[in-house]
Amino acid sequence: MDQVQIPEVVLNSGHKMPAIGFGTAGSPAPVAEQLTPIFIEAIAAGYRHIDTAALYGTEEIVGQAVAEALGRGLIKSRDELFITTKLWCTDADHDLVLPALNQSLRKLGMEYVDLYLIHWPVRIKKDDTNSNKMMHFDIQGTWEAMEDCCRMGLAKSIGVSNYSCAKLSKLLENATIPPAINQVEMNVAWQQQKLMEFAKRNEYTYVHSLHWEHMDPIGVLMQWWRIRSLKTSLQLEIRLPFRFLNKITSIALRWVQDQGATPIVRSFDRERMRKNLQIFDWELTDEEVGKMQQIPQQRASMVKDFISPDGQYKSLEELWDGEI
Repeated sequence: MDQVQIPEVVLNSGHKMPAIGFGTAGSPAPVAEQLTPIFIEAIAAGYRHIDTAALYGTEEIVGQAVAEALGRGLIKSRDELFITTKLWCTDADHDLVLPALNQSLRKLGMEYVDLYLIHWPVRIKKDDTNSNKMMHFDIQGTWEAMEDCCRMGLAKSIGVSNYSCAKLSKLLENATIPPAINQVEMNVAWQQQKLMEFAKRNEYTYVHSLHWEHMDPIGVLMQWWRIRSLKTSLQLEIRLPFRFLNKITSIALRWVQDQGATPIVRSFDRERMRKNLQIFDWELTDEEVGKMQQIPQQRASMVKDFISPDGQYKSLEELWDGEI
């Protein structure tokens, strides 16, 4: 099969990013011997945007796959790839950001990442055996350290993940380098309407160039019950043509793409890996898009683990600033 050519988007940092990414999160813990050939296959299929994180435990595996892809001639240089990694909550502090990024770079075997994200607006103790594991997260101080990493050339672009409108506004009050990305959950069953409205309201400020990158773009479809639930919703409530029920994943990905966002897909199945790239040469009709808007909305990722009566966020309402 010929390699798919992926469109690119231009971030507010001036750097280009492929318009679809390959996610590397896995549960249970990934095994290098199994995942390295899969990640190489992703590069061979045409993925040039690879998303990892300190939490995922895949940084070393990604580095090994990139090195082997170079050795095989699948890519000519590391510069052909767009590599994202993320700062975990245990290092979400001004003085810990740079050491954490350096550790990620060592694991990746790289001199820089294309994008470095704050994984959550949350800080937790490294020793989480303590029942009171939550610590105060300094949203502006942590971002200052991210800006330093960018100025040092260790991260070409910087951004955030799982930030609400309120937290973005707070960050931007003193930011000298605006975030290039806010990576959030978004899919046809959780369309992030408040964040999209926030972007439109701020279109004439430097917030307008913030790009949206979306994890779980197919609504946790890897779970069989979710597939059945969403197919039932589409068939009985939305009544899309039957042909679409056979490519529900592609529809969901195309819908995210049409919102001006970049989907991060995760499938370790080689056939599905390639099919997920086949979303750029066809379009949904206005009628079909309208039917997507009728799907009942429910956030899948609440993350109750970050809620504590003694912590910064005492409720889900506080964590998400009402965006639930």
